[in-house]
Amino acid sequence: MEDLIKKLQAEVTALEYELRNELPKEILKARAHGDLRENAEFHAAKERQRYVDARLSQLKKRLMDFSMIDMSKIPHDKVGLGSTVVVLDVQKDIEVTYKIVTSEEADVPKGLISTSSPIGRGLLGKKVGDEVSIPSPGGVRNMEILKLATIYDVADQV
Repeated sequence: MEDLIKKLQAEVTALEYELRNELPKEILKARAHGDLRENAEFHAAKERQRYVDARLSQLKKRLMDFSMIDMSKIPHDKVGLGSTVVVLDVQKDIEVTYKIVTSEEADVPKGLISTSSPIGRGLLGKKVGDEVSIPSPGGVRNMEILKLATIYDVADQV
């Protein structure tokens, strides 16, 4: 999660620089070309300015959300944010490993699933040995939790 926070902070810094330094210069340059109603450069710069401003608001809100994550509420012995879970897909008789992450980090092909995804929601709060039924477009998937490493287990290994 620390890598994600650093990535978001770097994007905020880059966008703030663009908003404060580069875009005002582009807008002034475009204004110098005359009639603003038919000035494509001016309209493109203003559109980019609106996008950057909206993206900055979104990123700052997300960083604020991260700062409010209460680590004391993430369980030590149950699936929670940052947990790596090995499950047995009962129907397919295969083991699958998932890491429970935030929605920004989710990458299903890599086994990174969001806490808000159906599988993520189904696994949250469960322990090793628990069986879960996860509704999916292809029908209900039944899984048994075989192994669990919480965010605390990972932190202890670092």
